[in-house]
Amino acid sequence: MYQYRRRLTREISFGKIALGGYQPIRVESMTNTHTMDTEATVRQCRSLYEAGCEIIRLTVPTEKDAENLGVIRERLRRDGIDTPLVADIHFSARAALKAVEFVENIRVNPGNYATKQKFSAERYSDAEYLQELEHVREEFAPLVEKARTYGASMRIGTNHGSLSDRVVSRYGNSPEGMAEAALEFARICEDMGYHELLFSMKSSNVRVMIQAYRLLVEKADSELRYAYPLHLGVTEAGDGDEGRVKSAMGIGALLEDGLGDTIRVSLTEDPVNEVPVGFAIVKKYNDFHLVKGDRGSIPLKQVVESRNRITPQGLLSGEELPFAPFSYSRRSSIPLAIDDLEAGGDRVPLVETGVHAPLGAPEAALAETSARLEPGNAIRSEIADVRVDSETDLRMLEKLLADLGDDASRVSASTSDSSLFLRLLDKVAKARLDIREGEQIGNVLPGALAAPRRAVVELSFVHENTGISVPAEVLGSIAGKLRDMGVQKLLFSVISSQTVFAVRKLVQVFRSRGIDYPVAVRYRGNSADRLDTLIESSIQTGTLFCDGIGDLLALETPLAAQDEISLAYNILQGARVRMSRTEFISCPGCGRTYFDLEHATAAIKKRTGHLKGLKIGIMGCIVNGPGEMADADFGYVGAGRNRISLYVGRECVAENIAEDQAVDRLIALIRERGKWVDPA
Repeated sequence: MYQYRRRLTREISFGKIALGGYQPIRVESMTNTHTMDTEATVRQCRSLYEAGCEIIRLTVPTEKDAENLGVIRERLRRDGIDTPLVADIHFSARAALKAVEFVENIRVNPGNYATKQKFSAERYSDAEYLQELEHVREEFAPLVEKARTYGASMRIGTNHGSLSDRVVSRYGNSPEGMAEAALEFARICEDMGYHELLFSMKSSNVRVMIQAYRLLVEKADSELRYAYPLHLGVTEAGDGDEGRVKSAMGIGALLEDGLGDTIRVSLTEDPVNEVPVGFAIVKKYNDFHLVKGDRGSIPLKQVVESRNRITPQGLLSGEELPFAPFSYSRRSSIPLAIDDLEAGGDRVPLVETGVHAPLGAPEAALAETSARLEPGNAIRSEIADVRVDSETDLRMLEKLLADLGDDASRVSASTSDSSLFLRLLDKVAKARLDIREGEQIGNVLPGALAAPRRAVVELSFVHENTGISVPAEVLGSIAGKLRDMGVQKLLFSVISSQTVFAVRKLVQVFRSRGIDYPVAVRYRGNSADRLDTLIESSIQTGTLFCDGIGDLLALETPLAAQDEISLAYNILQGARVRMSRTEFISCPGCGRTYFDLEHATAAIKKRTGHLKGLKIGIMGCIVNGPGEMADADFGYVGAGRNRISLYVGRECVAENIAEDQAVDRLIALIRERGKWVDPA
């Protein structure tokens, strides 16, 4: 909960590589060509290989596609491309039995394999439930036996959008249902003595995805013989920055938990674009595999075994947890007003970004602060933080506030100097004091804050070298004193390279002491690489919001103002805690897709991107479509070659529309249902 410790899993074979155990976290992608198109598929596999992709997955909808896998494999191996191949199976047992002959791994979706029609709302008695489960065993057992014969491993890949009616009837379309669906198939494998398994629990809803993996681990580690590896991914993540942010949040949250042995970033783009994003996400965690010592780099395996630091373990323990790991519940906090803004309580988290220009350059500081607070038609930063490090800065702040006019009420000032901080309290709407390690302010600060002041006070511990519990103990002690004195206009934060662990510990201390002040989630990064900034900020802040922690999101990065503001809102939207624009649930496409998914997604986003809070699913085919779009307002789903079906929720309201008419029909449907707003 409060430090990185990777879950030690069973190592399984995967062609020329292995997964799990002490192996590095592998990066996978998937072709979106038709598997019967040998030339296009081989060409795309070669591009993925050249991009460094470690595992390539191909869709196998029919037995004929499975036969052609042999041709594709032969071509790739002849060209010296020995990347392990995965066959992606949903419905056809015959396709699976043929495909397993040509691949290193076979992925089976337990929600689609050997099950009845979806979304029937049928109720199952205990006897009917067991009868269908026995039917599943009869259909699935031959594949398990053949996988053993051919030396192939198997991924039991549950999707939130495609649980069987049988499982939904008992568990709902929930993380618990997802975990149980996978365990049913795993039990069959273990009964047959087959243990070359890994799991996945994918969803387009990041929170559901995180909860499902955690719950699976908790159940599997207490029931199954081995701790099997995990393949991580947010399905239907979308494209652009939104897709990268959602993927980083979901995958990164679990990697921070120590879960995950292979990942795939699902983008509605060229699959090659997924690979560098995947490697950027896992880099930090794979760096743990070499520990530098006096004698050079030592393999992690030796270090771990000598110190016995990594052991399989569940998330639950005897201590009071800072959040519920298997369900979403927002942390309760007291509301407070920052001038005309409201934070805490049941209010959506606020967005604050840091002004890069120093107050010593007044024209640049004014221009940037104005740009962050009033960025034309784009989403604006609700609070802009300026840095005050000297008497000169303090004088320049007064001039800045005068020049800003009405926007001055949205300015926060931060400092590490306690005397400057006290003078800020009557000048700005929010004042932040950065408390450095070792500073003795615990007895001075409460008295200074006892009298009412204009500013909301934020106390932030700058965590650098001490243990993860030190910021929590220091801030917890100060918070307790201020609470007993009746101080209310107060929030707390930690600035740390380990934001997830530091804030979790702070919340745990607050919770154990009955302290309910709001908590700001801060990320301070200095990487010049834009992708690294997107990923690390999404992981370190998005993880906490997905767990219900956070009343204000604050970013300080090298990104340009508009990029930084957009990133903040993408993180909050990805965590489903604040909807500020249209939510697009779009899949990456595969060989089951018979229309230009990337072009269609761009066209739909262009026409509907202004519909704040509306959720639109854009799916290549029916495999996960209606289920994955369960919480979407409208759906655009491939129904065949250049044919589209439109959905409202799970209900199909228009079938087989020509692709060139489908976007217009979708807009008309949104109008008919009273959800359309003309763009500004």
